Amino acid sequence: MQIRRILPIFTGIFTLSGLLLWAFWPDPVQVDIVSVTRAPMEVTVSGDGVTRVRNPYQVTAPLAGTTQRSPVDIGDAVVGGETVIAEIRPSEPALLDARARQQASAAVDEAEAALGLAKARLTEAQANLSHAEGEYARTQTLSARGTIPSKMLDDALNARQGALAGVGAAQASVEMQAATLERAKAQLVGPASSAAPSEMACCVQLRAPVSGTVLAVDNFSARPVQPGEHLMTIGDLKDLEIEVDVLSSDAVQIVDGALARIDRWGGDHLIEARVRQIDPAAYTKISALGIEEQRVRLRLDILTPPDQRAGLGDNYRVFVRIVTWSGNSVLQVPISALFRDAGHWAIFRVVSGRAVLTPVEIGNQTSLQTEVVSGLSEGDRVVEFPGNKVQDGTRITAREKAPASTF
Repeated sequence: MQIRRILPIFTGIFTLSGLLLWAFWPDPVQVDIVSVTRAPMEVTVSGDGVTRVRNPYQVTAPLAGTTQRSPVDIGDAVVGGETVIAEIRPSEPALLDARARQQASAAVDEAEAALGLAKARLTEAQANLSHAEGEYARTQTLSARGTIPSKMLDDALNARQGALAGVGAAQASVEMQAATLERAKAQLVGPASSAAPSEMACCVQLRAPVSGTVLAVDNFSARPVQPGEHLMTIGDLKDLEIEVDVLSSDAVQIVDGALARIDRWGGDHLIEARVRQIDPAAYTKISALGIEEQRVRLRLDILTPPDQRAGLGDNYRVFVRIVTWSGNSVLQVPISALFRDAGHWAIFRVVSGRAVLTPVEIGNQTSLQTEVVSGLSEGDRVVEFPGNKVQDGTRITAREKAPASTF
């Protein structure tokens, strides 16, 4: 009878204890769970790059003069040896200051006086020639009659020849002084009195050295130029390369011929490229955070045909990923599942609803995935983004995925 009275009491105590234990028993921690998979994997070095025309042609002025307004515009297609890309006319005379103009005027007066003197001497020489010819004619007649000796005839002939030479010299002097006068007058010519461009002797026409596109024009307006002055740049937009700089520590992982993929260039697909040149020397560059970095410049050849990268031009910014390592079947997990434990990499593996601390050895890494060398097998389920609530042996459950947004 006593046992019958005690049994309900114990039953109630056990029931109450069970209810209290159930009420205060911790719920499983909700976590994100991912699977260990095998898939292709690539390790890349990334950087911002710019496109460059491989062999741009810098067109310069071959001589001093005045270029006319540019007949071509940026973006115009030109044909090598045919399209006129610039015209250079003679420069206009310089302005004269007061002293230079007075000196030039005095030179004109001097040249006019010298020309007058030369003309007077020509008149004198012509008179001497007329007299000498008359004397020679009379002496020739007397000599024919035998009235005078032959020596007098010879003297008259010499006098005639000398007078004839004097006329020639005087005539040359007149022409020389006339040319001197014209040269002196030319010193007075200024911009206002010079011939209009249409009346000037045209001009040196520069033709495109190669077929391509006008990439840049220094100045579209007419202006004076000096020999060697840059006028414009011409290049072939179908023959582009990419220039990118990376940290020197990343550059040592890249080899000549490495494949690269170009993204963020404006198209909806990737552009394939290959590393052609790695500069042997680095240079110092200040980062956006003010940190000195040693950067190495690389040049890449674009492998994608021009018709599949239409619109890509010179000096366009692109994003470059250069492949330093790749594998076709690599055991991998997200980097977000890894953490450090006692100085080693570890991961929480899901076993029978509990988190099991598992040391792992990792290999190559990308920005999102890491290669698992040992510690896990394909198909294992692991905890992603483990928080401080997850410990070795913690009961866990998979967190429900949020529905995809319809926006």
